[in-house]
Amino acid sequence: MKFDEMGKEDAKTLMLLPGTCCDYQTNFYNVIDRLAAKYHLICVNYDGFDGGGEIFPDIITVTEKIERYIKEKHNGRLDGALGSSLGSTFVGQLILRKNVHIDHGIFGSPDLDQSGKFAAWLQSKLVVPLLTSFTKSEKKQRKTKEKLKSFFLMDDEAADRFMQCFSRFKPESIKNEYYTDLLTQLDKDIYVEHTKVHFIYANKMGEKYLKRYKKYFRNPDIREYDMQHEQWVFGAEKYAAPVLEAIDEFMNMPV
Repeated sequence: MKFDEMGKEDAKTLMLLPGTCCDYQTNFYNVIDRLAAKYHLICVNYDGFDGGGEIFPDIITVTEKIERYIKEKHNGRLDGALGSSLGSTFVGQLILRKNVHIDHGIFGSPDLDQSGKFAAWLQSKLVVPLLTSFTKSEKKQRKTKEKLKSFFLMDDEAADRFMQCFSRFKPESIKNEYYTDLLTQLDKDIYVEHTKVHFIYANKMGEKYLKRYKKYFRNPDIREYDMQHEQWVFGAEKYAAPVLEAIDEFMNMPV
């Protein structure tokens, strides 16, 4: 595990938790400088995605390591934690487990999908090879790059950085991350006193995700945007600017 702290020393703390098969440098590439100008950032790279030799173990083991860091370095409390996609699973677990306190849990377009062992095994067996297969030929790389640019509205540099993740990180870490995320359960109607829960809802993902947000958390603050999954964080400025404004609003709300 790697934790890098940057930004304003005396500002509110905001932890950044990247999504599937990403390090924070890639996931938050488009917005990290703007966030660092306002907050004291705690940027996390999980085991298997931190440049070390370890393999990603499972969601709960990594959550425990994040909790230990927050206790040791920040007295068990953060002003905010922002999870991108799968990173939101960690935000949810940190709130649910109550071993540390977060004033503002910010969920970046998560699917919050959960399943049993067989379904999770089957999905990971099918999906993980697809995630890594495009790195095997230049033709597939070019085709995938154009799809990323079209879907996420990434520029060339962002698309190249994102694609490198799938060749740089070990398939076993990608599989474990994807598989154990599906197995990690959330309670219904989660409520923690003095914690506010905020969702960045990309409505082009579909209404079933909106229903999940309301199912798992009591009275969440949901901000709806007419965009695809995480377009705001990967390069589309027309989405990044309003979402960053919303994050500022979240972080300044009283709890």
